Amino acid sequence: QVQLVESGGGLVQAGGSLRLSCTASGRTFSAYAMGWFRQAPGKERDFVAAISSGGSYTYYADSVKGRFTTSRDNAKNTMYLQMNSLKPEDTAVYYCARNPTPLIREVKAFDSWGQGTQVTVSS
Repeated sequence: QVQLVESGGGLVQAGGSLRLSCTASGRTFSAYAMGWFRQAPGKERDFVAAISSGGSYTYYADSVKGRFTTSRDNAKNTMYLQMNSLKPEDTAVYYCARNPTPLIREVKAFDSWGQGTQVTVSS
């Protein structure tokens, strides 16, 4: 029954940067791996990045490797997604989610989702 809230989205020019935040209301945040997904209009929700419960291990979709970095501060119940060198194809609604089975990074493996935050990258 954890509640997740994303923030930090907005409009940015290609090549620019944004940092997204995901805050959790529950007291078990530190026990769970987390992930980021994005969904563009008319497309399926796609995996972007994942992070282990302690923050030591991160995983990225090929499309964002070298440009995006995810991190977390468990003391603040917050996960971050630093997005650099943004491209128009990064335009989407970005979601954070909780993963009770961290070795499985399919959408169906995540059991709690935020409401999403819009990221728009202009060309």
